[in-house]
Amino acid sequence: MAGALLSSGPTGRTPAPIYLTVVTSRRLPIFPLPLVLFPGVALPLHIFEPRYRRLLADCIAADRMFGIVYLPAGQPEQEMEAGRAGCVAEIGEHVMLPDGRSNILVKGVERFIFERLLEDPAPYHVGDVRMDPDTAEEPGKTEAIAARVRELFVRVGRAAQVLADESTSLPELPDNPGLLSFSIAGVIDLDAEARQRMLADRSPLARLEELEVLLGSAVEPLEHRAAVHARASTNGTGPGH
Repeated sequence: MAGALLSSGPTGRTPAPIYLTVVTSRRLPIFPLPLVLFPGVALPLHIFEPRYRRLLADCIAADRMFGIVYLPAGQPEQEMEAGRAGCVAEIGEHVMLPDGRSNILVKGVERFIFERLLEDPAPYHVGDVRMDPDTAEEPGKTEAIAARVRELFVRVGRAAQVLADESTSLPELPDNPGLLSFSIAGVIDLDAEARQRMLADRSPLARLEELEVLLGSAVEPLEHRAAVHARASTNGTGPGH
C-alpha cells in the first residue's frame, strides 16, 4: 500500500489532510497462456478446462477480473518466474455453451508484475501481483511520435486492406500514447516473445519508437504491393488505360 497526501479545507483555515490509499498489490486468479494481453486491447478466449470454468464462474460472481501471464508452450505452470509482466483481464461478453464450455471476450485493464503463486483451495492458480504503471514522460515527445506512429499505422492498414480485398474500417485508436502503443502492438504481426517485451516496457516513448521502426520499414513495400495489386485487379482497365 502507498499513501498520497492531498490538502483540503476552507479558505483561510489550515487544510485538513486527506489520505488516498493506492492499491499497488493484490491477490488475483491467474490464467497462464501462451499469448500476451495488452492494456486496452480485447481478446477472445475459449474456456474448456474444468478448473478454468470454475475460475470464470468465480470471477463473474466477484469483480470479473483475473490475470493473464504469458507462459511459453511447454513450460510448466509452476515454473512461472517472479518478475514476469502480465495483464489484468476484465470479462466482458460471455457465452455459455451447452456442454459447459464458454466463449468470452476480455479486455486488458492494467499491467502487473507476477510475484508468486499462493496457496489456495481453488483448482486454478492464484497469485500475488504488483500493479506496474507506465513511467511519466514528457508529453511533447510522446505526442509527437504518437502522431507519426498513428499515421504509419493507417498507411500500413490501408495497404493491407487493398492486398486482402477488404473494405472494413480500421480499428479505432485511443488518444493516450501509452494505450495507443498497446493497441497497435495488439493488431500487428509480432511473435509472442516480442509482445511480451512490449508489455513489460514501462516507457510509452520506447514502445512507440519501436513501433515507428517496425511500421516505417514495412509501409513503403506494402504500399507498393498494394498499388500493383490494385492495378492487376482492374486488368489494365483502370484510369489512364
